[in-house]
Amino acid sequence: MLKLVTGRASRNCAGTTRREFLEVGTLALGGMSLAGLLSTRARAASTGQSSKDTSVVLLFLTGGPSQIETFDPKTAAPSEYRSATGSVASSIPGVALGATFPRLARLTDKMALVRSFTHDTSDHTSAVQQVCRGGDLINRAGMCATATRMRGTAHPVTGMPTNIYLSSKEVDRQFNKERLRLFDAAGPGELGSAYGPLQVGGDNLAGNDMQLRVARTRFEDRLGLQKSLDGLNRRFEARNKIQQHDQYEQQALELVLGKSRAAFDLSQEDPRVVERYDTSNYLTGIRKNRRSTLGKQLLLARRLCEAGCGFVTVHNPGWDMHGGDTQLNIPDGMEELGRPVDHAVSAFIEDVAMRGLSDKILLIITGEFGRTARVKDNGGRDHWPRLSTLAFAGGGLRMGQVIGQSSAIADEPHSDPVTLDNLFATVIHTLVGDPVLHSQRNLPRNVATSLMRGQPIAQLI
Repeated sequence: MLKLVTGRASRNCAGTTRREFLEVGTLALGGMSLAGLLSTRARAASTGQSSKDTSVVLLFLTGGPSQIETFDPKTAAPSEYRSATGSVASSIPGVALGATFPRLARLTDKMALVRSFTHDTSDHTSAVQQVCRGGDLINRAGMCATATRMRGTAHPVTGMPTNIYLSSKEVDRQFNKERLRLFDAAGPGELGSAYGPLQVGGDNLAGNDMQLRVARTRFEDRLGLQKSLDGLNRRFEARNKIQQHDQYEQQALELVLGKSRAAFDLSQEDPRVVERYDTSNYLTGIRKNRRSTLGKQLLLARRLCEAGCGFVTVHNPGWDMHGGDTQLNIPDGMEELGRPVDHAVSAFIEDVAMRGLSDKILLIITGEFGRTARVKDNGGRDHWPRLSTLAFAGGGLRMGQVIGQSSAIADEPHSDPVTLDNLFATVIHTLVGDPVLHSQRNLPRNVATSLMRGQPIAQLI
């Protein structure tokens, strides 16, 4: 169930905390009412800013996942360079994955693995921003926000927001720092706050209840509704007052009262599907542990895409595997984090295929940079942006291939380098189409320039 809550808590007579339910007529996300967001979408459509009926799910592994232990194990390299976890043969002849990805290895024919993804930034904050924004221009918007500006802020029928950020409540201090870092990088930059992501689950994703976090100051008291959403629904049904509001306010109400709201409710999913996604048997953390919610996050991402969401960012922290006393090392980290990624992503790919959505939903797996080629004595690897992790599944693109080759020890591209501009252009191509047709539609110069600067990854198109 989706809950809309403010940051202000009160206590009921039983002593438990009760968050105040708020009005929905003008859900002001990022300074614009939800009805206004829907109206913006309609105006964009009326001026020809059409988009594809596709969605992107960006699974961002913050901290910097090793390219070697994920999708490029270098089985023929000397021991200090090859995968510290071993390897497993994939469904593509001659292609291996890191050994903690056995389920994905069976599905590699439904994926495209990029072994030549490269950039030059090894600082966490800057690198996260550059990968999310497709480059290094000042005030550049996240690619999710750019797509939102071009497609519209919400689905014109369901009212589902275009841009959603899924994360979990992090009990580990380092993991929470990474969560906030990615959320900031995914922001709208110079496009304006109305195009930023709607954050879901940052404070509670342990069960079926999802909390949608919006600051108290971002709500307006236009409808004068003071009861819970269920109570609100009953009141409107009884008094038939929905017809008194314009179509965009009705769509705003539909988001939280109707089918779009149901998309957030995992209790409405087939229990067998929920079980296939479930990763709660894995514990994640460095100093403090919690149960992995990645499976539920990807299941929710699929449901949101089905309901019309255009871009879902899924945060998965902990991949800064230096080793030592303060970080995970590669062998332990891949057991802790690689196993649930293998489980959840394979469930997602199979589920999307069974539902006939493989051409409609593009999954992207990446992080801010890769890791050094040589394994340290403590089992860790350090920051290394010149070769980074990147993989795709679905989206109507060409799957079942390896794009580019790395050097013998996986420290730089050997052929067909893929850049940040290429990644950005591939996302825009998937969600919108030809950026040339959209680049002059009152976009800030930096954003328009970035759209024209890069080309989609040619092997995928």
